[in-house]
Amino acid sequence: MRKYPSLLSLALVCCCCSIQAEVFTSIGQMTDLIYTEKELVQSLKEYIKAEESKLDAVKSWANKLDVLTRASTLDPEGYLAHPVNAYKLMKRLNTEWSELESLVLQDPSDGFISNMTVHRQYFPDQEDEKGAAKALMRLQDTYKLDSESFARGKLPGMHHNAILTVDDCYDMGKTAYNEADYYHAVLWMQQALRQMDAEEEHVVSKADVLDYLSYSVYQMGDLPRAIELTRRLVAIDSSHQRAGGNLRYFEKLLSKQLNELNQEGQEPATEEPIQLGTYKRPKDYLPEREIYEALCRGEGVKMTTERRSRLYCRYHDGNRNPRLLLQPMKEEDEWDSPHIVRYLNALSDQEIEKIKELAKPRLARATVRDPITGILTTANYRVSKSAWLEGEDDPVIERVNQRIEDITGLTTQTAELLQKEEPDAFKTLGTGNRVATFLNYMSDVEAGGATVFPDFGAAIYPKKGTAVFWYNLFRSGEGDYRTRHAACPVLVGSKWVSNKWIHERGQEFRRQCGLTEVD
Repeated sequence: MRKYPSLLSLALVCCCCSIQAEVFTSIGQMTDLIYTEKELVQSLKEYIKAEESKLDAVKSWANKLDVLTRASTLDPEGYLAHPVNAYKLMKRLNTEWSELESLVLQDPSDGFISNMTVHRQYFPDQEDEKGAAKALMRLQDTYKLDSESFARGKLPGMHHNAILTVDDCYDMGKTAYNEADYYHAVLWMQQALRQMDAEEEHVVSKADVLDYLSYSVYQMGDLPRAIELTRRLVAIDSSHQRAGGNLRYFEKLLSKQLNELNQEGQEPATEEPIQLGTYKRPKDYLPEREIYEALCRGEGVKMTTERRSRLYCRYHDGNRNPRLLLQPMKEEDEWDSPHIVRYLNALSDQEIEKIKELAKPRLARATVRDPITGILTTANYRVSKSAWLEGEDDPVIERVNQRIEDITGLTTQTAELLQKEEPDAFKTLGTGNRVATFLNYMSDVEAGGATVFPDFGAAIYPKKGTAVFWYNLFRSGEGDYRTRHAACPVLVGSKWVSNKWIHERGQEFRRQCGLTEVD
């Protein structure tokens, strides 16, 4: 009989080790960039020190020669009458000025430029920057955070101060604008304008901010405000190449709309500042997005008092498994139906660190199935990375696999070997569908990062060293579609999880079948 190597799937999630438009998806990778930047700063300091040393030497030459030429030009003939002065003039012009020329031509930047060249290949590119901006916007949407909160660094659980300048907010807005995402363009351009009006330092001009903001507001259907903002732009820069034409167009369009409604006079722009909720976010093709985001915020969780009364904790010995008799697992109910349980102390800190060490070099961008084409592809709303580890990679992986078997009573020998990229991946494996999911949490998360189940309104939060388990199939073999789940973006911190997807094959005598769809 063919033996299917067992695998542990590891996914690093972040808002958040390849390069090229994927650096922004992994805090693990970005940590390396922090140290790279520190090294470059040190190299820059050394360059500055070398430049200052060179400049001090040139200044010393200049001061000495200034004093000398002042004296020599007062009485050139008398000065040269002294034979030593005649000799030293010849020497200076023939030798010393050449030395000074060589000093000036020295380029202390060579070391810094060389260091930059070595590290540049690991730098994020334009797509990474855009991806990081979109990740912030996704957090903004999911957790209903206004731009002011991000700009001022007011995030829950945040231990490090991080603020966005006027120019940062402008760049965020411009990223959204270039993607025709006028909803977020308005929010971030408005924040840039708000900080400008508060007289914060900036490089970008107010005219540029008003230009993008007014047109984005127009795209959101708010003509009165678009007109008011464009008038502010014209007042600042009457020669602006688009402002005058836009203003006339907006006014004509508004007049036409008022005539169609049989109203007289222009509708005044509201005095209320633009903020989160002023405009409705356009809908996209992602199903159940509103429910998903609400659960991520802790809203709509259907944990009633009655349901909570049916949840228990217990010791679990894996049906008298010898490896669990002396030290049974602590098992807690997370949800009653479908039944989801959490195991405490499922992984030790040493095991977690070893798994991370093995996974980091193999991390690759996670994929989702495109709902239109059915093809597995990356998506800007899923910014996790994953790696696949076999039991043969390290004794720790084999030990974790064995522990999962002991706890669940299911074999892990038919788990997925590779992350398949074709629609019939399970058919290719020949191991049946996923019968159960065992999810190890390998980090605590300061804010965000829950696993949510939109069908029955549950949210499961990460706790380092614990694991959650549920069945994806009923005993009848039919899929339990209630267990469809999604990971919430991490707002603050990073999230490491290891998934074990257990398949049908090999479970025939381990989980009894049934004729009805009961869990």
